[in-house]
Amino acid sequence: MKFIIIILKILILIIPLLIAVAYFTVAERKIMGIIQRRRGPNVIGYAGLLQALADGLKLFVKETILPSNSNLIIFLLAPIICFFLSLVGWAVIPFSHQVVISDINLGILYLFAISSLNVYSILLAGWSSNSKYAYLGALRSTAQMISYEISLGFTILSVVVSAGSLNLITITESQSKIWFIIPLLPMFMIFYISMLAETNRHPFDLPEAESELVSGYNVEYSAMIFALFFLGEYANMLLMGAISSILFLGGWLAPPFFFSGSFWLVLKILIGCVFFILTRATLPRYRYDQLMQLGWKCFLPLSLGYLIFTTGILISFNFLPN
Repeated sequence: MKFIIIILKILILIIPLLIAVAYFTVAERKIMGIIQRRRGPNVIGYAGLLQALADGLKLFVKETILPSNSNLIIFLLAPIICFFLSLVGWAVIPFSHQVVISDINLGILYLFAISSLNVYSILLAGWSSNSKYAYLGALRSTAQMISYEISLGFTILSVVVSAGSLNLITITESQSKIWFIIPLLPMFMIFYISMLAETNRHPFDLPEAESELVSGYNVEYSAMIFALFFLGEYANMLLMGAISSILFLGGWLAPPFFFSGSFWLVLKILIGCVFFILTRATLPRYRYDQLMQLGWKCFLPLSLGYLIFTTGILISFNFLPN
């Protein structure tokens, strides 16, 4: 009976998540169409609302082409790992006090472990494709994700020190008086920019640079195995939006004079999604040396310095949580 309840909880989370990922792609195309003064998807269904289903059906019925020189087992395993990891990270995301699949005390470390493993799926995809473009894209992505994970770690440590816990529910509840975005505003800005690099999104989409690498690490993929990478990327964006909302924007906590609830966390995730779309529509792509310089020479010392500053303030005024 307990096993069935766990399965139901997982399905209740994953099915709306997959629907959200599908309509995230439609929203992105529509918002970018508005910004660029053109029409987005508007043919299939009312105002193009069934476009996501049509895209999914198209990818499902297309022929899967397997490169003859590739390592087939690893080639097929890489997108499955990417898609699986993009879903299991949601297990510790609390939508309210009770609405969470697994309330563990080391929730932050769990998310760190999942995000670190994402590198392997991309590296395996690039290597197993036996294509120079895919391999270069995989190497770029690996270097980029590892570089920005360090600054992400220091920004999250600032939140952990301020909240005195690695538990995501405790971190959210510690923001009942003031959201961490106010005292930790520089960390919030570094986190949001690093979030773009971590998910390989514009303007840091160097691993998928169409003008240089044709499509990067997924250039040899087609049909449903390509769709798994596609779904994993957008699910990761939603996950990063949820993490940023919990760490800096109070999670499910509402602004003053409103009732708190899961609605507020979903709304904050949607705002994060709009941020992803606006950056893609407005900013030019970084050069790769600029990308690495920004991560190692700007964000790393800034995030480390602000962590030391935050800890010093808390110790000086005896504000460290018990």
